[in-house]
Amino acid sequence: MLCTCLQLQAQEEFVQEPARHLTKFRFTQLSGGIILIKAKLDNYPDSLNFVLDTGSGGISLDSATTTALKIPLTKTERTIRGIAGMRTVDFAFDHTLKLPGLDVPHLDFHINDYELLTSVYGVKIDGVVGFSFFRRYIVKIDYDLMQINVYTPGSLKYPRGGYLMRPNFTTLPMQNAMVMDSRPINSRFIFDTGAGLCFLLSQDFVEDSTVLRKGRKIYPTQAEGLGGKKVMSLTVLKEVKLGPYKFKSVPVHIFDDEYNVTTYPTLGGIIGNDLLRRFNLIVNYPEQTIYIKPNSHMNESFDYSYTGLGIYQVDGEIKVVDVMEGSPGDKAGFQTGDIIFSIENNYSKNIQVYKNLFQNAIGRIQVVVFRERMPLVLTMNVKDIRKK
Repeated sequence: MLCTCLQLQAQEEFVQEPARHLTKFRFTQLSGGIILIKAKLDNYPDSLNFVLDTGSGGISLDSATTTALKIPLTKTERTIRGIAGMRTVDFAFDHTLKLPGLDVPHLDFHINDYELLTSVYGVKIDGVVGFSFFRRYIVKIDYDLMQINVYTPGSLKYPRGGYLMRPNFTTLPMQNAMVMDSRPINSRFIFDTGAGLCFLLSQDFVEDSTVLRKGRKIYPTQAEGLGGKKVMSLTVLKEVKLGPYKFKSVPVHIFDDEYNVTTYPTLGGIIGNDLLRRFNLIVNYPEQTIYIKPNSHMNESFDYSYTGLGIYQVDGEIKVVDVMEGSPGDKAGFQTGDIIFSIENNYSKNIQVYKNLFQNAIGRIQVVVFRERMPLVLTMNVKDIRKK
């Protein structure tokens, strides 16, 4: 019997050390897909609430939180900007963020006022965790398990069935995507897990690209960001494509980028977390890659409802603070200062629950409010933004 022997010689190469798993912990989600994590600061005993935000170029603390904890602050000339304003910020230098199973030392927190965000979500927002954290680690975000895993930088085997993106990085990841309504337009967008919407386009981008088809209905609305509230427009794009993945009839906000957040024409806008939450993510800043894999939320319907109401939690009550003129809320008779008592017989007084009810209630919906301490039943016809 003749035997044939084959000798295989591996090619020599230098390789990275494997990424080492450091910790895992749970997170909760707020409306719009916002990720909320628990962490401690230095040796303070109480847990704090932080938004995990790839759209933040640093790491920050709420001004009220620093006052309560008596954290010394240093005045600086450094300026931050967001969709609704610019401001010079103080800093709290060289602190340690203590996540479950992981201490992140030597962090310089800039100080911001998150009272408005606390009112929007009905949960105390103590800070935002962004680039200063992400740049040190590989971070897996699993929306199926509501779990975050953190690894050291290094080689990592990605699961099958996803797509590896290579955004341009500064302190923020800027990812190519295609948006289409009248015609397909390719541009770059900030990959922003801290934005509680699907897509945000600058008015300059919309006008120069003529991306919207003629006759597309536009609705007045507003959103909250750094600096306060920002008046915007709301409509629908026929299609959005991120990597190989296509989404039809995607809600999009349009805003006047007066503070040049998108540095147009460098960027067209922002990809928000109400779209990104449909993927499990591996965010690898050290390698400047982001891996996306469709999850169980991939085919969930987008939020097409339009009320024109701005509701906030104020002093333990859910209050109507803004009513857009001509909106369904305006036509139903809502007024600024109304206290929402129930929506469709739900009396939870939970702003997250109430927002979800509004978002999933296209058509007639009954709301009980208190106005000047007297109950009043209002019937609102919630608009579908896909229809004229």
